[in-house]
Amino acid sequence: MKNYNGHRLWRYVLAALLALAGLVWLLMNITFFDTKPQPLLSAGTAVYENSSESIDVRVADLLSYMTLEEKIGQMTLVERNSLETNSDIAFYQLGALLSGAGSKPENNTLTGWQEMIAAYKAEAAATRLGIPLLYGVDAIHGHAHVGGVTFFPHALGLGATQDAALVEAVARATARQIAAGGANWNFAPNLDQPRDMRWGRVYEGFSDDTELVSQLSVAYLEGLQSPRNAGEQVFVLGTLKHYLGLGDMGFNTSLNENYLIDQGVTEASEELLRVRYLPPYQAAVNAGALSVMVGLNTWGDKRMVLEEYLLTDVLKGELGFKGFVVSDWYGVHEGRQNIFGATVGAINAGVDMVMLPFDYKQFAKHMRWANRLGLISDERIDEAVGRILYAKFALGLFDKKESVLVLEEAVEVEERALARRAVADSLVLLKNDGVLPISPSVAHIRVAGSAADNIGRQMGAWSLEWQGIEGNDVPGATSILTGIKAAVSAGVKVEYDQLGEFSSGGTLADVGIAVVGEKPYAEGWGDREYPILEAEDLLAIKNLQMVSKKVVVVLISGRPLFITSEIDSFDGLVAAWLPGSEGAGVADALFGVKPFSGKLPVPWPARAEQLPLGQGDETADGSDLLFPRFFEVELQ
Repeated sequence: MKNYNGHRLWRYVLAALLALAGLVWLLMNITFFDTKPQPLLSAGTAVYENSSESIDVRVADLLSYMTLEEKIGQMTLVERNSLETNSDIAFYQLGALLSGAGSKPENNTLTGWQEMIAAYKAEAAATRLGIPLLYGVDAIHGHAHVGGVTFFPHALGLGATQDAALVEAVARATARQIAAGGANWNFAPNLDQPRDMRWGRVYEGFSDDTELVSQLSVAYLEGLQSPRNAGEQVFVLGTLKHYLGLGDMGFNTSLNENYLIDQGVTEASEELLRVRYLPPYQAAVNAGALSVMVGLNTWGDKRMVLEEYLLTDVLKGELGFKGFVVSDWYGVHEGRQNIFGATVGAINAGVDMVMLPFDYKQFAKHMRWANRLGLISDERIDEAVGRILYAKFALGLFDKKESVLVLEEAVEVEERALARRAVADSLVLLKNDGVLPISPSVAHIRVAGSAADNIGRQMGAWSLEWQGIEGNDVPGATSILTGIKAAVSAGVKVEYDQLGEFSSGGTLADVGIAVVGEKPYAEGWGDREYPILEAEDLLAIKNLQMVSKKVVVVLISGRPLFITSEIDSFDGLVAAWLPGSEGAGVADALFGVKPFSGKLPVPWPARAEQLPLGQGDETADGSDLLFPRFFEVELQ
C-alpha cells in the first residue's frame, strides 16, 4: 500500500519552500527608503562645508547627516549609458559615474564632454547634501576618447624612456585634457608588471621591473594630482590599478572563456607579494594615491574582490592607504549566480565602491537588505563611505567653484610637442647595420607596411573606441608616413605602397622603411598564443627588400613580437610601441633629428616556450632571450 500521507507532506514542504523563496525575492526587490526625519541644514553652516577644518573632521560631520540610502549611493559607480534618466543621480544619491571606453557624447569634443558631464554634476549638486560627483574615464594615454586632442604613447612606450619627469609632464597634460572635458577621475596609472608577452594588456604597464614601475607610477600620479601652474587648481584623481598581481596570471587560466590569460589566476605567493607586487603600491600610496582599483584576476583560489587579507589587512592596514577601493568593470558580479552574496562578500572584503556598471537599482536594494539582515554592518558602510568622501574632500570638490577649463591653441601646440618628444624618446633601436640614422637628403625612399599610413594602428586601443579603430579619421593626428614626408629635404622622392609593390624599373631605393605591427586590441581580446607579424606585413617587408638597398623595420606593437625567424634579414629594427597621435616623433629618430635613447622596458623573448618570464631575464625553458630588458643599440 502506497504512503499517500508521505507524498502529501513533501508537497506541503515544497510549497512552503517555494512560498518562502518567493517572499524573499519580493522583499529583496522592494526598494525601501528611510522614513526618519532628515536633518535640515542651512547653507554654509555645517562643519563639513568649512574648508578650514581638517578633512577627517569634515568627513565625520558629513557622515553624521547621511541616511543609509545616501551612503549606499556614494558606494555606487554607474556607466552613464545605463542611467534610465539623469534624475536617478539624485533619486539614488549616486556618488560616481564613468564613461566606459567608447561611451561619449554625440558631440565628441571637449566642449561636448563638458556639457554632458555638467548636466550630471548639476543633478548631484541639487541633492539635499550636495555631495559632488566623481566622473571617471580611462584616459590612459591622454583623454583618448575625445576627437581632436593629443594622444600620447601608451605606458609601455613611456616605460622605455625611463624618464620620470617626462612621464609626469604627460600625466599633467592628460589631467588638463580630462578637466577640460569636465571629468575629475582617471583610471590610471597602471602598476601591472607583465611577464607573459602573450597577454593582451602588456602595453598598459610601464615595465616588468619593479623599481622602474614604482618610479614612473609615482611620477604619473603626481602629474595627475598636482597643480600645474601657480593659481591653477586643476586636480584629477588618479587610480592605482590593477590590485594585485596582474601580469603574472597563468596561461590558459582565465575564467573568461574568450580569453587565454586576462582575468586569469595569479599564484598566491607571499614572497612575490612582498618583493614584486607591493613595492609600487607602497610608493604610490606614500605619494598620495586616494583610489585603488581591484583586478579581475584570481589570487590563488579566491577572486581578488573577495581577498580581505590583501584589500583590508595589507592595503588599508600595512600600507596605510587612506583612500577608497573600487572594483573593476563588472568585477563583483560578472559570472556570479548569487549576485546578493557576491555583493556582501566584496564589500566585507574591503571593496568600498562597486563599478556595477549597470544595475544600480538592484545594488541599492541588495545593500539595504544586507545591512538590515546584519550581513554588512553600519560600521563597514561608514568606513567605505568615509574613504570615498575623504578622496572627494582631498580633491577639493566641495570647495572650488565649478569652472570651464578651455585648452587654448598654445596649450594644444605645447601638448603635441610634448607627445612628439615622448614618441621619439620611447623608440628603442634593436638592430642597425649602417642604415640609421637616415640622411634627410637621401635621394629615394620607399615606405610600406600596414601601420605606415594608419593612425588607428599607431594609437592602439583605448582610442576613441575600446578596441581602437583603423584608418586616419582622427582630427589633428599625424601618421608616420606624413612624418617621414615632412622630415626629408626638398626634392627627395618618397614612395608609399602598403604591400611594398613598387615598380622598380631596375632602380633600387636608397632606403626602405617598413612600418608594420599589430591591429589594435584591448584586454583579453588581445591574448595571443603566438604574437607574430601578420602575413601581409611579412610580404610587405619582403617586397620592400627586393626594391631597396637597405630596409629598416619599425614595429608598431603593444608588446614584443616573435620575430626570431625574420630579424636576420632586417638591416635595422626599431621598436616604436604604440606611439599615439604624433607619428612625426618616429621620423625624428629615424632621420637623426633626435637620437635613439629608449631602452627595452621588458625582455624580448625569442619564442613562446620562454614564457612566462621569471625574475630578471630568466626564461621558462632556460634558453637565451632575443633581447634582455633595458637593451639598446647605441649609434656610433
